[in-house]
Amino acid sequence: MPYAIPRLDEGAFHVAEIEIERSRFIAWVCHAPDTAHFEALLARARTTYPGASHHCSAFVAGPPGEQTAIGFSDDGEPGGTAGRPMFQVLEGAAIGQIGCVVTRYFGGTKLGTGGLVRAYSQAVQKALETLPLAEFTERRHVRLHLDFAGEAEARHWLAGQAIPIAAADYDGSGVMLTVGWPSDEPVDLTPLEARLKGNIARLD
Repeated sequence: MPYAIPRLDEGAFHVAEIEIERSRFIAWVCHAPDTAHFEALLARARTTYPGASHHCSAFVAGPPGEQTAIGFSDDGEPGGTAGRPMFQVLEGAAIGQIGCVVTRYFGGTKLGTGGLVRAYSQAVQKALETLPLAEFTERRHVRLHLDFAGEAEARHWLAGQAIPIAAADYDGSGVMLTVGWPSDEPVDLTPLEARLKGNIARLD
């Protein structure tokens, strides 16, 4: 099933900021297809703002509803007042492959546990309001073998189905196309087989 992910380049991040009782909450968001991308964002936030009071965080390194590649941290704030509320905002937004860090500069006024929960949640929500998104479809590789005469027709049909070609390998018997088939859809080559009069074989 397609889902939304941050539309950000490798190493790029999206930033938004709110201020509550003179405390600054700076939210950083990145595309996190794995935990390493999130960890790079966290390191960048700590390097950019070394004097900040806290760098709280949350991430979902997978599709919405992911149960394994997830995490959150209060980074010294009272337990449950930062990381978990941040994670709940990400979860509620149904965005996958996303990492978030909220950097806090303490303004001198204690916000209390309820105030902290609201502040960290609002900081993430603020960032998500303007976050550019893209649709992502999980895919699996399927290998198709066909003769040279059928390659152009196969490419045309695959493009019409929005199925990308990851690789094309040639030998004396024809061409091997490795395509990215949507993981949640059965592989149905019937229309293409009809166009190529059966001169196509699935090899996996």
